[in-house]
Amino acid sequence: MNRSRNGARSAPAAGSGGHHHLLGQPHDPDEEGPIADAEAVAGVIRTPQAPLGPLGRRFDWHSAFFIGASAAAGVALTVGAIEVLMLAAQTLLLISLGLFLAIGLEPAASWLINHRFPRWAAVLTVLGGLLLMTAAFIAAAIPALVDQGGRVITALPQYLGQFSDSSTTIGQLNERFHIQQTVQQVLEGGGPGLASGVITVGEAIFGAFSSALVVMVLTAYFLADLPRVRATVYRFVPAPRRPRAVLLGDQIMVKVGGYVLGNVVISVIAAVVTFVWLMAFGIPYPLLLAILFALLDLVPVIGSLVAGALVALAAFTVSVPVGIATIAYFVAYKLVEDYVLTPRVFGTVLRLPALVTVCAILIGGALLGLVGALIALPTAAAIMLLVQEVLFPRLDRADSGSGRAGSVRPQ
Repeated sequence: MNRSRNGARSAPAAGSGGHHHLLGQPHDPDEEGPIADAEAVAGVIRTPQAPLGPLGRRFDWHSAFFIGASAAAGVALTVGAIEVLMLAAQTLLLISLGLFLAIGLEPAASWLINHRFPRWAAVLTVLGGLLLMTAAFIAAAIPALVDQGGRVITALPQYLGQFSDSSTTIGQLNERFHIQQTVQQVLEGGGPGLASGVITVGEAIFGAFSSALVVMVLTAYFLADLPRVRATVYRFVPAPRRPRAVLLGDQIMVKVGGYVLGNVVISVIAAVVTFVWLMAFGIPYPLLLAILFALLDLVPVIGSLVAGALVALAAFTVSVPVGIATIAYFVAYKLVEDYVLTPRVFGTVLRLPALVTVCAILIGGALLGLVGALIALPTAAAIMLLVQEVLFPRLDRADSGSGRAGSVRPQ
């Protein structure tokens, strides 16, 4: 900063020195005092390569003040983080599911990109395929639901008449469990409770639909911008450890993608085989049940059991022998899927022992429900990869080092 003959500081020209010409005008160095000196130094350290100046000297984090402040801030930060996680648990779960699906679809998008597709075209192609499958399921479900609803309305007077006929199965159940009386009491005396129950069911359906829509939108955004997300995540790793982190992280993402695509392949095979079986025995709504079987089969263990039960119930509407044969088909198909298809599809991707697979699904389902069961296997595969590549080698080196240090020459 320049000084005049009488010792007073002269104001720097607009845009010069460390004072920005768009802030704090009129600029009077005499009133700013020490700040004016700092501005003069700021003008000196500013360079074209570092327009905001170089990094300053690091703080002494070993001082008593910083140690106490760090401890207090650590406690406050931990408590605050726990409260934020509890409040935003549902939203974070949706974001995690969207990222998981995007990583799972990335191999398909990258395959298209490697075959000279622009990334935007590859992402649109993959998402378009998902939308087409969803539209096919809805198109198959709506006529079936409308048809079944019409049949129930048409047959309702007959069902009501059977309640008072003790020779029918419905009449015998009514005499034993008083079904008609219970339903009448609910309809007459449970007005507010019934209305609140209907509202609760409506809210649950709307919440599930909105959550699915949010996950679809997040998946599209993550998939479109996944290269940048991947690079940003790796920037948080220190530079000396970054190459190793890239190798491990990419391998984990490949496992997730292989799991998702492999699961889709197995579900498509299940849908085709189930559709052929349903058509061969004249079971109603074969396309709807086949698509529903494929969707539920995406969830390990639990989903296939529920899907098999629904298909068997539909088969019993044709005849009892067809229902029994369908149960036998389901058992045979599960054996083929578990011991032939799954090892071939997932064997080279996840490399999980059978015990780890079952435990991972049980723990994931207990912690996060359906979503936890869905992401349990790739999460377990990622943990096993980190354990084998990071934890075990460190423990082995530590053990060999302590053995050398504490070895005693035998007498």
